[in-house]
Amino acid sequence: MAAHQIGIRQLVEFLRRTGDLSPLTTSDNTAQEGSRIHRKLQKSRSDSYQAEVSLKTTFRYLDEDYVVEGRADGIDYRDDQVMIEEIKTSDLDFQTVPDATIQLYWAQAQVYAYILMQQDHLNELELQLTYVQTPDEKITTSTRSYTATEATSFFNALIADYQDWLKLRHELDKQRIETAKALSFPFGQYRPGQHQLAVNVYKSIALEKHLFVEAPTGTGKTISTLFPAVKAMGEELISRVFYFTAKQSTRHVAENAISLMSRTGLRLKSITLTAKDKITFSAEKDVPPEKNPYMVGYYDRIRPAIKDIITNEDQITKPKIMAYAEKHKVDPFEFSLDVSLFCDIIICDYNYLFDPQVHLQRFFSVPDKANCFLVDEVHNLVQRSREMYSATLARSPITPLVTALSTQKTANQKVIRKLNSLKRAFKRYSKPAEAAADHQLAQPAPLDNFNRILGELIAAIHEWLADQQPGETVDQVVDYYLQCRSYYLISQLYDDTYRTRVIIDDDHHDIIFRQFCLDPSIHLKESLDLGRAAVLFSATLSPMSYYRRVLGNEADSLQMLSTSSFPQQNCQVIIANNINTIYANRTNSIQPICETIFTLVSQKRGHYLIFFPSMQYLDSVLAQFTAMYPDVDTLRQETTMDNTARQAFLAEFRQNPDQTKVGFALLGGIFSEGIDLKNDQLIGVGIVSVGLPGMNAESDLIRDYFDSLNGQGFSFAYQLPGFNNVSQAAGRVIRTDTDKGVIVLMDQRFNQTRYRRIFPKHWTNIQVANNSDQLRQQLQNFWNQFRNQT
Repeated sequence: MAAHQIGIRQLVEFLRRTGDLSPLTTSDNTAQEGSRIHRKLQKSRSDSYQAEVSLKTTFRYLDEDYVVEGRADGIDYRDDQVMIEEIKTSDLDFQTVPDATIQLYWAQAQVYAYILMQQDHLNELELQLTYVQTPDEKITTSTRSYTATEATSFFNALIADYQDWLKLRHELDKQRIETAKALSFPFGQYRPGQHQLAVNVYKSIALEKHLFVEAPTGTGKTISTLFPAVKAMGEELISRVFYFTAKQSTRHVAENAISLMSRTGLRLKSITLTAKDKITFSAEKDVPPEKNPYMVGYYDRIRPAIKDIITNEDQITKPKIMAYAEKHKVDPFEFSLDVSLFCDIIICDYNYLFDPQVHLQRFFSVPDKANCFLVDEVHNLVQRSREMYSATLARSPITPLVTALSTQKTANQKVIRKLNSLKRAFKRYSKPAEAAADHQLAQPAPLDNFNRILGELIAAIHEWLADQQPGETVDQVVDYYLQCRSYYLISQLYDDTYRTRVIIDDDHHDIIFRQFCLDPSIHLKESLDLGRAAVLFSATLSPMSYYRRVLGNEADSLQMLSTSSFPQQNCQVIIANNINTIYANRTNSIQPICETIFTLVSQKRGHYLIFFPSMQYLDSVLAQFTAMYPDVDTLRQETTMDNTARQAFLAEFRQNPDQTKVGFALLGGIFSEGIDLKNDQLIGVGIVSVGLPGMNAESDLIRDYFDSLNGQGFSFAYQLPGFNNVSQAAGRVIRTDTDKGVIVLMDQRFNQTRYRRIFPKHWTNIQVANNSDQLRQQLQNFWNQFRNQT
C-alpha cells in the first residue's frame, strides 16, 4: 500500500492553531499575488540561497507508512550557518496579526528545520520569518536560532499529538474498506440500464476518466453512481467521494441512498454541507466576530468537537451538525467544513468545486487521485458556471458610501479618495458606450486601468477595516468591498473567452461594468482534473456532444446514453403541428393553443401541467382558456412564490386524481424541474414553444463566440439551452416505471429536423397531429390501451 501523505502546513494548522475564528486574521491576497512576492524576494537573495526546496521525512505507525512533506520557501547555505526562510504575505499590518497566527508561521518553519537537520546532520541553524504587508510590500523580518534538540522535541511532540487522529483515521479507513468491499447492491435486482451504468461508473474510476451520462428519470441515477463509487473505495482506488448537486431535494436523495447502503452493512462517514446563511445560529446574526461566542476561542474547542461527532455519528446531516456545534459552542458552518476532512462522502453544492470564490481550498488546492466527483443534474452547471466565472460591478453605491464616510472625513480620507477615483474611472471607461445607440457595448479587451484602480480601492478598504468598530457605515462599505473583490478576482482570470460589457442604465442613472465569461469549459476541466475521476449525469444531456463541449471540452471523455426503464408504450409524445408560436404570431396562436389544451385534458380525467416561455404569454392563454372553458379547474404559477406557496401548488396535484385540473406554469421555472408527481398525480404535460430564450445581448455574445469557433452559435446560445427546458418539463410526467402519460409539444418547429434530431433517445413513441381531430384520436388510442388495466 502506498504511504499516506501529510502536508506540513496542514499538519501544523490542524494541531497547533488556537484562538478565534475571525475574517480579520485572513489575508485578502490572491494566490497569484502571493506567488509573485515570493518569487521577487527569492530572486533578491544571494547565490547560496535555494528557493522552493522540497523536504520530507517518514515515520511508521500502526503498520503503515506516513510521509510528512512540504516545500520550504528558501534555504540559504551560508558558510557560517544554514538559514531556513518562511515567507508570508498579507495585507494586515504585522502588528495586528494575532500571536496565534505568528506561532503557526514559526511552527511550519520548525518542521522544515527538523527535516533538514536530520537530512544534513546539522546541530543548529537559523530560522527567519519574512512577513510582507501588501500592497506597499512593507517587510518585517524576525530571526531565531534553533537547535537539533529543540527541533526533535518539537517534531516528536507534534507527531505524538497526531497519532490519536491517525489511529482514528486508520480505524475509519479499515471500516470503510472492509464494509465497502463486502457491500452488495441494496436492491434485489437492477432496473434496465442500471447495471450497465454502475459498471461504467466503476470503469471510469478505474481508468481515471470523465464520464458523461444521460439516464432517464427512474433509472436510479443516485444509487447507480454512489454504489460503484463505494465499491471503488473497497478496492482502494479512491478514499473520498464528492456528490455535487444544484438543489436541496437532490441532496436528500443522496442521503437516502447512503442510508440504504448503511442498512445493508456499509459503515463510513458522510456529511452534507449547507450554505453558510442557512446553517448559522440565530444568535450569530448581526454579531461581529470578536463578540460572537461561537467564533471567539473557536480553535481551542474545535478538535474535541470534531472527535465527538466523528466518534458518535456516521451520517452527518444539518441537524446533527447544529446539535454538536451548540454542544461545543463552535460556529456550525466552519465546524461542518472542519468535520468534512474526516468524512468519506461529502454531499454539497457545485460551487464548492467549481466556483473560484467558494472553492474548498482544504480539498482542492492540489490534484488528489483519492477523490472522485459525482456531479448530479449536470445540465444546470452550464449556466451556473458562466455566472461563477462572471462578475458585475455598479457605480451607484459609491456616492452614498462617500457621503456616509464624509462624516469623519479626516479618518476616512484614503478610502474616500480611492472611491472617488473609481467613480471617475467608471465615467472615463464608459464614454464609448454613451455613443452607442442602446448605451451599451461589449469588447474583448479587459479594462486593465480600471482593474488597477479597483485593486487600490480594495487594499485601502481592507486596511481601513482593521481599525473600525461595527456599525451601519462599516456594513455598507463591506457590502461594496465584497462586490469589488469578486470583480477583481474574476479580472485575474480574464482571457479570450471573456467580454467586457459596459452598460449605461439611464433609468437608474447608473453605470455597470460586467466581465462576462462566454465559455468556462477550461475552468471546469481544471476543476474536474483535481480528482481521479468524474461522473457527470442528468436525465437530459441531449445532444451529448454539446454538453461534453461546454462542460470540459475534453477529447477523451467518455459518454453513455442509459436505457430507459419505462415501457415505451407508457408514454406518448405528440407534436401539435398546427401551432405557430413564433413571437410575431403569438396573438394568433392563443386560440389554437386553448383548443389543444382542452383536447388534451378532455380525453382522460386527471392532472395536467402546461408550460409557457413567459408569464405574459401564460396569462394571455389562461385568460382566453378560462373564458372558453369556464368549467375546467385551473391554477396558475405566481411570479414570486415562497416555499409555502410552492408546496400548496403541488399539493393540488397530490389529491383527487380523478378530477381534471390544469396547472399553468413557466417553462424553465420552479415547476418544470425537480418536482416529483408520481403515478396519477400528473398524467399529461403540454409545452408551448421550443423554449428559446428571449433575444438578449449576452446570448448574442455567446452566439457570436461559438459561431467563430464551430459555426454552431445559434444552437449553443439559444436552441440547446431552450430545448433543455423543454425536455426537463417533459420529464415531469413519467416518474416511475408504472406511470402512464402524454406529452404534447405545441409548436410546429418541433417537427423540423433540427429539433427531431436532438430529441432524447427515450422519446421513441412520437406522433404528429395536424389538427385537433387528429390529436383527439391519437390521445384516445393511447389511453384506450390501458382501459382494461386495473
